[in-house]
Amino acid sequence: MRDQIDQLATITVLGVLEQGKCPLYSARFAKQTLLDCYHSCVVLFLAYFALQVIYARRKYKISPPETTGHPEFERIFRAQANCSEYFPIFISLLWIAGIFFRQDVTVACGLLYLYTRLKYFQGYTVAAQGRLGPMYASALLLWLLLGLAIAGLLAHFLQPHSST
Repeated sequence: MRDQIDQLATITVLGVLEQGKCPLYSARFAKQTLLDCYHSCVVLFLAYFALQVIYARRKYKISPPETTGHPEFERIFRAQANCSEYFPIFISLLWIAGIFFRQDVTVACGLLYLYTRLKYFQGYTVAAQGRLGPMYASALLLWLLLGLAIAGLLAHFLQPHSST
């Protein structure tokens, strides 16, 4: 079964790293069967959002638990929070669509979603209006993942199953 979900697992790890939830990542823990492009993405996404909030806190001298201050800090903080809020939805849909529909299509959507969230974060940190294009693109990808998950589940439940 592992060979059927390896790509989904990789996208999940990338998403977790992008959120900054796994700061102890080390290449020695990576599976050798993962594609080289995923290794490159892991380096790019490694705790990116969380680190940006830390850097902004230092730059503008805003200590936790404060969440207000300089407008640039507030945009960075809000961008990180927004991305974290959608992460459970993304992971759930990614796995359901990948298992019940097709892993290759789901992985492509997952990679595109991670890219659009990165662009969302980068756009939001510059100006609030900079988030809109990537926000719409990532929402569209979530709807697509939802559609793939529903199609896969419908096909699974509507197919006649042999009883053993």
